[in-house]
Order: sequence, then C-alpha cells, then structure tokens
Amino acid sequence: MNKSKIVIHASTYCLSMPLIQSEHKTEASNTERVTTGIPGLDQIISGGFPKGSITLVSGPPGSGKSILCGQYLYKGIEEGDRCLFLTLDKKVEGLLAQTDELGMNFQPAIDKGQIKFLFLNINKKLIYETMTNEILSGDYERIVLDSITPISEMPIYIKNHEITDNINIIDPEESTDKTNFPIRRLHLHYIMNALETSNCTSLVTSELPPNSTNLSRDGFSEFLADAVIILNYDSTMDRRKLSVMKMRSTKHTLKPQDIEIGYGGLKIV
Repeated sequence: MNKSKIVIHASTYCLSMPLIQSEHKTEASNTERVTTGIPGLDQIISGGFPKGSITLVSGPPGSGKSILCGQYLYKGIEEGDRCLFLTLDKKVEGLLAQTDELGMNFQPAIDKGQIKFLFLNINKKLIYETMTNEILSGDYERIVLDSITPISEMPIYIKNHEITDNINIIDPEESTDKTNFPIRRLHLHYIMNALETSNCTSLVTSELPPNSTNLSRDGFSEFLADAVIILNYDSTMDRRKLSVMKMRSTKHTLKPQDIEIGYGGLKIV
C-alpha cells in the first residue's frame, strides 16, 4: 500500500510557494568579517559578523533593535555595499525619521540606489514573492529584516498535491496532532533559506517578551540563525545591555556589555 504525501507550502490565503533549498554555509575556517558599525562590537566578535551569516537580534520593545540594524546598514553604505532594509513593523517614513534624528541620513544613498527600504504589508497575499524576489534579485551585500515575528505567526495551509521537484514534503505521520509538528518553523526556514541563498550578511530582529526563557519570541529562530545578539535593559538601574549568546566561527564572551543609545546610535561603553 502506497503512502500518500502531504506538501507543505509556506503560504497565506492559500498562496502556494515552495520552500527554497540552499547549500550555502558559513565556513568555520578563514572566516571573512563584515564590520558591524557598532562602536565596540567588532572588538568582541573577532572583527565583525561572519560574511554570509544570519544574525538574530532579539530584545523587548525599546531595546534598540532597529537602531542597531540601521547602524549596520549605514556602515555598509560607507563601505560601498548594496543594502536592503525590509520592514514589517514600521513604515519607511518613520524609520528614516528615527535614523535622521540619530545622525544617519540615508536619503543620498536611497537616491543613488545604494540602499532600498521596503515596507512589507503582512496582510498582502504576495508578501512571500515580494520578499524573496527582492532578496534574491537585488545583489545585496547587507540585508536587514525587521522583524521576523509577524512572519512566524502567519498561518500555513497543508494540502494534498502531486509531488513535484524542489518542493519540501512531509510524511503525514510527521504532521499529526500527536507529534505537534511546529508549523511556524516552516516560515522561518523559508525566510532563512532565502537569506542564505542570497549570500548576503543579514540581520533579522525578533521581539523578546520579558522574562522569556527563549532567545526569540517564536522560540525557533535562535536555532536557525548563525548568531544571536540579545539587547535588554534594566529600568531600575537605568542600564542597557548587549549580549552575544551565539556566533558561529567566532570566539566571543557571553558577558553582558553595557551599552548606550544616543546621537550616532548604539555603542558599547
């Protein structure tokens, strides 16, 4: 008796989209580095982010996630890199107003086509096509996705389809209620694979609820990312902290670093 298969599509509103397959991996030896643009951070992570890696930046609201990402891309502009900022939480106008107040004027680079800011409406049917087409066709060196949280919470539909090439399939026994298959992880795999395929060096942000034992709101992103940076604050002590919890191919400390946010952005003090 032949077993039937179920095709899992990363989709919303019944929009079918096969998962991208990527063979790109960050090498453990002779790792090239990409400067972060954060004063003091390069020194504690062996010179910068591993080239081609995906770094998860998690933290509660107001911890500086978007600011850190803006600084990373602003540094990329200085170094002549092509950059992309994908935003799902804030409109582009609001982001640019915030960065302007911190001394980062992106408009000249936008006018030259060196950086693109793209707002992705989570309610639109073509969000995956829009996102992946931009990631894969733009020839970007640096990409920011702020944030991955809304994507991880989007529904996925499971349908029976004829098996075709380049589509991930999951055995029905692996998707029963008894196994509690983590559907949201498919969204995260889909996006992470697109970023890996582009060979860019990317930052992905996630909300982090207070007192959470996870390193992201979804609880999976930290396992899929090559690196994890946690931003946090202690309002009673009026202190902000940055912790590098994970970074492949990199010797680093786990000790929380004191940080400040002011004109120019975020810096380690």
